[in-house]
This record gives sequence, structure tokens and C-alpha cells, in this order.
Amino acid sequence: MRRIITLFVFLLAAVGMVAQDTQDTTYWNVSGQASVNFSQVSFSNWIGGGKNSVSGVGLFDINANYEKDKIHWENTLKTGYGLLKEGEDEAVKTDDKLELNSKLGVEMRKENLLFSSFLNFLTQFADGYRYPNTTDKISRIFAPAYLTVATGFDYQPSEMFSLFLTPVSGKFTFVADDTLSAAGAFGVKPGKKMRAEMGASLKSEFKTPVMKNVNLSTTLTLFSNYFNEPQNIDVKWDVAVNMKINDYLSANLLTNLVYDHDILIPIDDEGNTGRRIQMKQLFGVGLSYKF
Repeated sequence: MRRIITLFVFLLAAVGMVAQDTQDTTYWNVSGQASVNFSQVSFSNWIGGGKNSVSGVGLFDINANYEKDKIHWENTLKTGYGLLKEGEDEAVKTDDKLELNSKLGVEMRKENLLFSSFLNFLTQFADGYRYPNTTDKISRIFAPAYLTVATGFDYQPSEMFSLFLTPVSGKFTFVADDTLSAAGAFGVKPGKKMRAEMGASLKSEFKTPVMKNVNLSTTLTLFSNYFNEPQNIDVKWDVAVNMKINDYLSANLLTNLVYDHDILIPIDDEGNTGRRIQMKQLFGVGLSYKF
């Protein structure tokens, strides 16, 4: 496992040294998008009933890609945070994500095929609760945090599609909170703060225009642990539909599906847990700026 991480870090460092050369600045392509979505409902003597509410979600994505000769280095940072306040209730979290992806590849002799190393890091910004309970934390920054490191082959027949397959990958789950660690949250053993897995992984990315000013992108990641029930595959599937209204207004539909066989989800108020598919969906209309 350590050898995989060492190899990846070495490759990133090697390309980083090359990228520092001032003559290579033209080989970088940096782009991104920032958006803020709002919704608000207010009632006054409304006979049909209802509850005042206000919500907002901020999203920020940035891409920094380097390409020169046979070297391809793709970097993406995705962040999001949202809050909802209803009436006199406390504000609750609706979105919270901090995700970093980095993939370094070298073209092989066969067309559209690269030998690549990949790193994914995922965590959150703020404490999470099982609302309306706002006393007992069920998550926080770095609890959980997920790190995936992989080396394999990346097939890129076009800018719209890529398929990364690796027979050797490491997946690490971190729980940097004493209370959550003691409870054995997120699949770690009680009292431990890290869980390491080794297995095979697959990552598929696809993006395409759906119609004018409407773009679809989706990423599917699969992981199978060689040494613990390999038939139980971890799944992470993200879908984003971005709709551009004009230069500064946009609408976003985001869905996230997660299944991890090692994570037990509370299913009732009596403390019973079970394995479940996790789903999250977000739709918003608001201000957007691309660069």
C-alpha cells in the first residue's frame, strides 16, 4: 500500500518540477465555476398554511489541467456548502463537500491509452447531525475522510469519455474524532481512526451537451476489496446537469448515490442499523460565474 502512495507522490513531484518551468505555462489550462443558489418562502395570514423558510447553497469548482508531449495531469477541486432555515428553527446543513481529484497519466504506444496514477480525497467542512438533534455529532471534518490511491490504465477515446481501470488500488477511511472512532463509525473498528483496504477499482467519466445551454456530466466509481467480501462492491455515482440561463444566471441539478457495505446506517429511533443506499439530490437556481 505504501509503495502505491510513494509511486503516486513521486510521479506528481516529477511533473510538478517540470510544470514550474516558466516556459511551460502555456501547457496549463485552468477553468472553473462559482455559483450561489437561493430559495425563499414567506407567508403572512396565508389561509392555506405554510412555514417561512430560506435556503442557500454555494458551489465552487476549479480545474487545472496540464498537457505536454505524452504527459497528462488533470486536477479538480469541488466544494459545496448549503444551509436551510425554517421559521424559528435552527439552520440545518443541506450540502457539505470538499473533494480533490488528481490524475497523472503518460501516453502509451496504443492510441488513447495512458498509464496513470489517480488520487481522490473526500471530506466535509462542518459538523453533521441527525436533525432535529443538534447535540450529538454524527460527522465532522475528517470524520469521515476518504482517500483513494490507484495506479492502472486510463482509456480516453475522446474528451467526452474516459475509463480508468486499476487492478491495484488502496482505499483509506479516516475518522479523526474520538467519539465517532469509539463508536466504530463509518466502518472503522471501535477505537481505531483509520481503515485500510486494497482491491480493484474502476472509474468512468462521461460528459455531453444535452441541448442548447444544458450540459450533463456523470462519474461512476466502483471498488472491490480483495480481502473482505470482494463481491460487495462499493459504489459512488455522481450526476450533474448544468443549465445556463444567461452569462450570470444558471440552474443546477446534482445527485449523489453512495453504497458502502461496511457502513451501517441508522434505520429507526431504537438504535437499529442496516446497510442502505445513500442518496442526495440538490436543485437550485441562482448566480453563476465561469472562468
